[in-house]
Amino acid sequence: MNTKKILSAICVMVIAFTGYGQTKRMAVTALSENMMRLNPDYESPLETQALMGTIVEIIGEESYWRQVVTPEPYTAWCTNLGLVEMTAEQINEYKAAPKYICTTQHSGVYETPSLKSRRLSDLSMGNLLRIVYTEGKKVKPSVKKKWAEVMLPDGRKGWTPAADIKPFAEWAGKQKLTAENIVNTAMQFEGTPYLWGGASSKGLDCSGLVRLTFMMNGHLLPRNASQQVNHGREIIMECDHSITPDSDKLYQEMLKRTKNLQPGDLVFFGTPETFWSKEKITHVGIYIGNGRIIHASHKVRVNSLIPGQKDYYENSHRLLKARRFINWQGPGMIPIIQSPAYFLW
Repeated sequence: MNTKKILSAICVMVIAFTGYGQTKRMAVTALSENMMRLNPDYESPLETQALMGTIVEIIGEESYWRQVVTPEPYTAWCTNLGLVEMTAEQINEYKAAPKYICTTQHSGVYETPSLKSRRLSDLSMGNLLRIVYTEGKKVKPSVKKKWAEVMLPDGRKGWTPAADIKPFAEWAGKQKLTAENIVNTAMQFEGTPYLWGGASSKGLDCSGLVRLTFMMNGHLLPRNASQQVNHGREIIMECDHSITPDSDKLYQEMLKRTKNLQPGDLVFFGTPETFWSKEKITHVGIYIGNGRIIHASHKVRVNSLIPGQKDYYENSHRLLKARRFINWQGPGMIPIIQSPAYFLW
């Protein structure tokens, strides 16, 4: 993707989500993870997931299905039961409202401050909830012991364990993109089931793992591996694609390919460009050091890129490229605190 296309995509996203001159139909996702499908049918393939609190634009309608554009931007279908449609004014009020972000993999919203009470909604990492304030002279967040009162996107109020959430704006402003933070966040998802189109802590595909990891470190990346590979600082990688998986030269080849990698780098796999076909990126992982990666393949797991290791990744020979986002700035990575999709600017 060239620079002109990238800038055009950003302009489209800003116009769509700032509310400027808005006559568009907008909504907020109301489920912990809203299933976004290719077509308006439950049997249709899952394209991605939108986390609770995400603002989307409605561009189509078929029965109880709505075609929406997510902030990435990503176009897909979901049911109206997972959306709360709002006017432009309500969207701006929603953006301006102080919120909590769920920072644990799984939590919930309960009718009363007790795990034994009725659960109003489940929560997953990255979900957003409006803060409920006390009434009276001293207005402050409503809390009871170890619980915080919250408001779901549909306006229902409930209680969430205070240890599972943090004030969103304050949290977003403090996040630092470091190798240690990226690796530590990604490792929290080890063992999570693989889900094609999964972008939540309940199920992840390879690029969903990368995007959620970076989001929980305060930065937004494109959704797919084929888009992520176009951003960041390119890491020089010498590849001899003539070496086959069963070659006795593969050990030295993989040492050569990984010698410039650092923890936190993204590593991309696929098929190289040939005279007959273009390069195709099919998989992405996060380098964690010592020749090892964490990635979503069958499940979120840790594997070695170096042959002979017990946990050797069977497709290591398909490693093509690497990108480094630490200490890098560019249109393909937006600090969440600066995103018009989440904050009113």
